[in-house]
Amino acid sequence: QVQLVESGGGLVQAGGSLRLSCGASGRTFSRYAMGWFRQAPGKEREFVAAISWSGGNTYYKDSVKGRFTISRDNTKNTVYLEMNSLKPEDTAVYYCARDQTSYRTSWFAAHYDYWGQGTQVTVSS
Repeated sequence: QVQLVESGGGLVQAGGSLRLSCGASGRTFSRYAMGWFRQAPGKEREFVAAISWSGGNTYYKDSVKGRFTISRDNTKNTVYLEMNSLKPEDTAVYYCARDQTSYRTSWFAAHYDYWGQGTQVTVSS
């Protein structure tokens, strides 16, 4: 069983930055692509960013391109989401998830089989 634990969320003013972390249990972390999703109150969960097993391929939701950066450290079983120039519309619970494959950088939630519990990000205006 894989466990994913997010951390790093909080309250920040518009224009500020946060770095989210997602730690994974187990020894197979480096074999899988990973993704970040978010869910705002009253809205459906949406894709934010994804990264392949090696970190060589990344993919972003259009509205976060140039502001967010996904990365990973396979020696630490951790994936990160660096968020800069935050906007009030970025307010949401952020979830990390493990893809079922190593190479895919998918926006499709059904491609992910393990999910964390989420961390709250609130951006004030």
